[in-house]
Amino acid sequence: MAETPISRHRAKPVGRTLAFAAAFASALTPGLAHAQALPLVRDAEIEQLLRDYTQPILRAAGLAKQNIRIVIINDRGFNAFVADGTRIFVNAGALMESKTPNQIIGVMAHETGHIAGGHLSRMREQIARAQTLSIIAMLAGIGAMVAASRSGQTNIGDASVAIMGPQAAIQRSLLSYVRSQEEQADRAGVKFLTATQQSPKGMYETFKRMADQVLFLSRGVDPYMQSHPMPAERVAALEEFAKTSPYWDKVDPPELQLRHDLARAKLAGFLDRGETVARRYPPTDQSLAARYARAIATYRHADLRSAVAQIDALIQAQPNNPYFHELKGQALLEGGKPAEAIPSLRRAVQLAPQPALIQVLLAHAINSTNNPKLADEAIALLQTAMVKEPEVPEGYAQLAMAYGRKGDLARADLASAQSAFTRGDYKTAREIATRAKTRFPVGTPGWVKADDIATFRPPSNNQRPN
Repeated sequence: MAETPISRHRAKPVGRTLAFAAAFASALTPGLAHAQALPLVRDAEIEQLLRDYTQPILRAAGLAKQNIRIVIINDRGFNAFVADGTRIFVNAGALMESKTPNQIIGVMAHETGHIAGGHLSRMREQIARAQTLSIIAMLAGIGAMVAASRSGQTNIGDASVAIMGPQAAIQRSLLSYVRSQEEQADRAGVKFLTATQQSPKGMYETFKRMADQVLFLSRGVDPYMQSHPMPAERVAALEEFAKTSPYWDKVDPPELQLRHDLARAKLAGFLDRGETVARRYPPTDQSLAARYARAIATYRHADLRSAVAQIDALIQAQPNNPYFHELKGQALLEGGKPAEAIPSLRRAVQLAPQPALIQVLLAHAINSTNNPKLADEAIALLQTAMVKEPEVPEGYAQLAMAYGRKGDLARADLASAQSAFTRGDYKTAREIATRAKTRFPVGTPGWVKADDIATFRPPSNNQRPN
């Protein structure tokens, strides 16, 4: 499972809105790109699935070497956006509502279209230009008002139009530019899907469903004041272009559909209430995905013994599924049985294609046994994991604990400082790093790392309350 299990992160829903490509929104609110400020879902299974979804798309877009990451937000709204050209953010709700892999792949293709088109940087340029024009218009309007007052006019309403009129025109121009970006991303997404021999039907179905849901909201709305194309127009244009693809009727492979169903079930099992899971996946549903969701819900809300029995049945069905072994280990660890969790987590690490998050969980189980003889194994696991996942606070926290077991207080302090730093708690990080410096010889790598943290001062717009 994840370094911070998805069951521990709950976000307030913000409604079911389709806001693909928030290049516009993120350019206006750059703090959105700071992932630490968002409630994230970290899970090895779901992240691997999304990597498998996006890698062909990124290759088709010429972005395979750009190290673009998919970040999952713990929010039930249907939303996805790009924020900084290196990350695609997708809500858990978008995954849960996408019934087929092709539907969420279509979302990823659209967002890739924004990155490939350089829309975020161009939007920032447009906003900067708009701000300059707005200032000029405002100064010109103020000049007109001053001139009117000096001429003895008592009604300066006409002069005030000199301020408001140009600014409204600038806003319309900026929103028009955003709409054109959305249309370009739609077409680029279809091209990437076609290049990878995948259907654009899922992308169309997603847009069509969401357009139908918000259709009543668009009645009477000025289309020139919208940041996205009007739903009907956008869907019609997308349908016309998408149906030219020779892969329009191609369906997802059964094995990929199963992985998708398992990911949706996992999210439901961790994020939904037990009774909600029972309604969505009743006992009459004996599919692997339904059994997965019920096993998770059982360990979280009911009986550990029953949950382990259900997970063992899943493992019997798919002995080489690393995430079933991971789930058993997590259930045992959180159930107060860390020693029993270790064999399952070791097996999960062996089987997973990218096991860094599971390695952190395994190290957690090892540390929880309070056995100093296992500290070296935990340290080795965490050192490997943190190369792949350098922004995981829990990894550094477990590393600090393992070093503490060995009596290595210098490295324990340094790891604790790194944990606080990656959480965004810069005050605590500086305090612990200052102490760590006194434990290392001056100029050694450990001292330098501690000094970097101790002297770090974040930019004011990224500072968090201490």
